[in-house]
Amino acid sequence: MSKIKTSYFCQSCGYQSPKWLGKCPSCLSWNTFVEEVIEKTNSNIPDWKAPSTSTSFQRAAKPQEITSIAYNEQQRILTHDGELDRVLGGGIVQGSLVLIGGEPGIGKSTLMLQLALTLKNQRVLYVSGEESDQQIKMRAERIDNARGSGNCYILTETSTQNIFKQIEELEPNIVIIDSIQTLYSAHIDSTPGSVSQVRECTAEMLRFAKETSTPVFLIGHITKDGMIAGPKILEHMVDTVLQFEGDRHYSYRILRAVKNRFGSAAELGIYEMQGSGLREVSNPSEILLSQRDEPLSGVTVSATVEGARTMLVETQALVSHSAYGTPQRSATGFDIRRMNMLIAVLEKRGGFKLGMKDVFVNITGGIRIEDPAIDLGLVAAIISSNEDIPVSYKTCFAAEVGLSGEIRAVNRIEQRIAEAEKLGFEQIFISKYNQKSLDLKRFNIEIVSVGKIEEVFNYLFG
Repeated sequence: MSKIKTSYFCQSCGYQSPKWLGKCPSCLSWNTFVEEVIEKTNSNIPDWKAPSTSTSFQRAAKPQEITSIAYNEQQRILTHDGELDRVLGGGIVQGSLVLIGGEPGIGKSTLMLQLALTLKNQRVLYVSGEESDQQIKMRAERIDNARGSGNCYILTETSTQNIFKQIEELEPNIVIIDSIQTLYSAHIDSTPGSVSQVRECTAEMLRFAKETSTPVFLIGHITKDGMIAGPKILEHMVDTVLQFEGDRHYSYRILRAVKNRFGSAAELGIYEMQGSGLREVSNPSEILLSQRDEPLSGVTVSATVEGARTMLVETQALVSHSAYGTPQRSATGFDIRRMNMLIAVLEKRGGFKLGMKDVFVNITGGIRIEDPAIDLGLVAAIISSNEDIPVSYKTCFAAEVGLSGEIRAVNRIEQRIAEAEKLGFEQIFISKYNQKSLDLKRFNIEIVSVGKIEEVFNYLFG
């Protein structure tokens, strides 16, 4: 037996060092280095082998000219879940490795179990290292599609070697691992969840997925900072990284693609958590727009684009005199640094005195927006609250605000205008630089083109 070798790994980012360090030079975290074994202790332990490569000898890979490589576009597996198919880029790709991360209790296991139960024509193996068979069955009974699903198999196991033995016997079409931090491989002499174990188990699942063209879903834990637990290389190894997020005080969940080798990384899916599982929300504006009969100050509606989906979101702002010496700045669902920048533009270019006032901003529905096209709507909401003058609830905004107070153009403006018109809005504010490429005759909504922030205020509050 070869000599055992150890090394020190940072538990936050996976940085490797031959000796213990108090501070990680990569992520600058303190006291995160743990000694782990880095050499396989027993070469006789079986590893995953594809059925087609069961012989003791294998041909070494040789370089091929790219024009000589045969390529046949494979049909994706449709999941009967429109939101998940959209985020994945049109369905599940054969041989792909998908990692799903999120807060504890947000609904990751429910989403994957619901996927396993709805795929009637696919044999799905659901491997759980956290729950018993009875607990999974209890959750399945709460899901409407639980009965009549004969192609969903449950396995409670944490050893990758035992999992692969069951996979060879069952030959599933899709494998779901819940979760990757609970698995351990006999090749590595360390505890489950450590950097070495997570990396080795993921590598074994990656080899299995690529050699057999079987899609594998990995559920991953996250740290207190919101990052997926384990080394950062974990996200580089997989094909797709999905983030399942949401607020526990809201029933809505957002499935966002962080990385996707087979589709757009800007897509998102919206679900509503119910007692019978997760419900797809095909019209996001129904949760992002509040039902109100009369105009209210500090409330505006903006048109935003996430991937291929256009949504109308409601931006709320509250401006009040500061009761203390230092004014408060708070933002929910929006970057607070960008909010401070917009407030500075209002003071410098618009002449509004907001330096000694509290400003609170909220994006309704519990969703987080990073699209700069909601800048103009947010600015209008802040001034509406400051002046206590309501903006018509039939008015929409879609433009970016620059540091000099100019109204900048945004992309896909026609889709934003069409969505506002479809939902019954009568007026939309856009940049005058977007108007050059627009066919105004095709829209029945009033389009107001502005170039400076002063023009917006004079039009709304003048």
